[in-house]
Amino acid sequence: MHTTGYTEAEYGGVTVLVGAERGAYPYANSVLVRGTAETLVIDPSLSLVESAPPADLVLVSHAHEDHVAGLGRYGAPVHAHEDDLAAVRSRAVMAAGYGLPPDATEQTEAMLRDRFHVRDRPDATGFTDGAVFDLGGRTVTVVHLPGHTAGHCGFLIEPDGFLFVADIDLTSFGPFYGDVGSSLTDFEASLRRCREIGARWYGTAHQKGVIKGAAEFGRRLDAFAGVVERRDATLLTYLDEPRTVEEIAERRLVYRPHVEGPHVRPVERRIAARHLSRLVDRGMIVEVEAGRFRAA
Repeated sequence: MHTTGYTEAEYGGVTVLVGAERGAYPYANSVLVRGTAETLVIDPSLSLVESAPPADLVLVSHAHEDHVAGLGRYGAPVHAHEDDLAAVRSRAVMAAGYGLPPDATEQTEAMLRDRFHVRDRPDATGFTDGAVFDLGGRTVTVVHLPGHTAGHCGFLIEPDGFLFVADIDLTSFGPFYGDVGSSLTDFEASLRRCREIGARWYGTAHQKGVIKGAAEFGRRLDAFAGVVERRDATLLTYLDEPRTVEEIAERRLVYRPHVEGPHVRPVERRIAARHLSRLVDRGMIVEVEAGRFRAA
C-alpha cells in the first residue's frame, strides 16, 4: 500500500496532521500537541509511516489498525486506555478482537502486519478516564468514550478548547459497534457525553476533519446518531414476520449489498443482536419462539 504524507492544519496550539485522502480509511488524522516541556502525538496514522514529527510520548485513542499504523516510528512511551491496552500491546489480540472466523483472523493479523505495520508494543501503559498529561502550559485530558471499542477515548486539549473525538467521526456510515468488545449502549452514552463538553473545535479521525463550535458539532452529531435510529427502523420493518438473527444479518443493517469480505457476516450478526436486545428490552420486539423475533 502506498503511504503518502500528511498536511498540517493549526487550531490554536494544536496541529492536526491530516492524513491522505482527507483521513479516509485506511488513513486517519493524527494530532500533535506541543507544550513548553513536552510534545505528544495522538493516533499516529498510516500517513506517518514514512515521516513522522518527533514526540516525547504517544496517546492511542483505541486499538484499531488505522490509529496505530505509524506507531513504529516512535520509541517514546505509548499510552492507551486500560480496556484497549492488551490489543495495543499485542497484534494477535487486536486481530482476535474483530471476532472473525479462525482463517480470516489469521489473514487479518497478516494484513495488520504487512499493510499497517502493526507491531507488538508490550511497553505500552494504561490510563483511565480523566487522566491528565501536562505538557507545560498545555494539558491533554482523557475523555473515555466507549462503544466503538471498550477503551475508545477522546482527548480534551486546553487551553485551546480542542476536543479530539477520534472515531465518533460524524461520517454518513454512522456509528460502528461491530467488534467483539463493542457496545451500542455505551456508544450512545458516549454521544451524549460529547454533547456535554463545550469546545471551540471538535476534531475527528476521518473525513469530516475539524468542526468549529458546539452548535455545528451538535447538528452533525444528531445526523450521526440518526443512523442508529434508521437501523432500528429498518429492523422493525423487516420483522413484520418472525426472523432469525441470521436472516437479519443477510438483510443487512450496516453494509451495502455490494460490500463483501469475511468481516461482513460476523459484524452484521453482532450488530443485529445488539439492536434486537435493546428493542426487546423496550417492548418493541418479541421473541415469538426460540431464536425467532417479530416486531411487537
